[in-house]
Amino acid sequence: MPVQLALGLMSGTSMDGVDAAALETDGARIVRRGPATFRPYSEAERTLLRAALVDAADLPDRTARPGRLGEAERMIGEAHAEAVETLLGTAGIARDRVSVVGFHGQTVLHRPERRLTVQIGDGAALARRIGLRVVHDFRAADVAAGGQGAPLVPVYHRALVEAAIDAGTLPEASVAVLNLGGVGNVTVVLQGRDPLACDTGPGNALLDDFMLARTGEAVDLDGRAAAEGRVQEDRIARFLAHPFFEEKPPKSLDRNAFSLAAIDGLSVADGAATLTAMTAGSVAAVVPHLSERPAIWIVCGGGARNPTMLRMLAERLGVPVRTADAFGWSADAMEAEAFAYLAVRALRGLPLSFPTTTGVPRPMPGGVISGLDG
Repeated sequence: MPVQLALGLMSGTSMDGVDAAALETDGARIVRRGPATFRPYSEAERTLLRAALVDAADLPDRTARPGRLGEAERMIGEAHAEAVETLLGTAGIARDRVSVVGFHGQTVLHRPERRLTVQIGDGAALARRIGLRVVHDFRAADVAAGGQGAPLVPVYHRALVEAAIDAGTLPEASVAVLNLGGVGNVTVVLQGRDPLACDTGPGNALLDDFMLARTGEAVDLDGRAAAEGRVQEDRIARFLAHPFFEEKPPKSLDRNAFSLAAIDGLSVADGAATLTAMTAGSVAAVVPHLSERPAIWIVCGGGARNPTMLRMLAERLGVPVRTADAFGWSADAMEAEAFAYLAVRALRGLPLSFPTTTGVPRPMPGGVISGLDG
């Protein structure tokens, strides 16, 4: 199949902004990873998104837009269009070279047990705005078929790992790729088999919410607060007693499935340390469910920028933990690249998800195509 230049867009559950990345691929091979950019959300935009999460909590169906959801959806569209225009301009990419744009949208509700997942963002409107073909609504087909609808990036993780093994930069062993955005998710790549994947638990969402509430800044920069605090192991034990951690993969979570109640009464430092350890502990809780223990964990997403998080992960996993950047990948742009890759797979009708990644009954294509000849 011909190689295509695709753009991918991702606004994750951390709600910090829009990542945009270019990728050359035929939907199977990663031919070349291209430039990337980041369009941050303003504080007013983040406030709007937080309000949208509240208004989405009791959505009756995936098309409803009560309260602030309609306003948030329009803002999402404008922000993503700006990210596309910035990437095209700064990277010098001619618009007519781009075959497709993969547009994830912003998840505001994820309830696969109700066969309901909601990503706001009008893909058809974005296609008109930027004058390019857009693939969007990636999760709906999987959830409608009985899958979890998440995570969707494992097929891209597999392509990255297999390319690295071919290049001799990774061992031919079980490799785990861990994305620590708002919600954590892991892909375990086993040679000759479909990837195994699941959500692990809170990634940065609880920590970011805690830091925002206590300090006014929605991040523990470089893990500094956590590094100064003491982990409350009794609270970690109670947290890990949640039934989710006993479930076998595949499984997925809504951003708000857990709350900050577990750290009530703690100082900023102790709260940050305990929440960071909760994330690390939830990742380690996946290992007993795996048929093969990963020989190495590769971390991407915001958690890859947190040295305290990486240290706690290594302590609890007992094997090497490295960042995606250490392998020449992009810890920041990986999910945007993944949706460029998924968009090309959608054009080709290739599976985006598998029984081992979302619990869907069979390998499942997905995505809705809008714009141009879509």
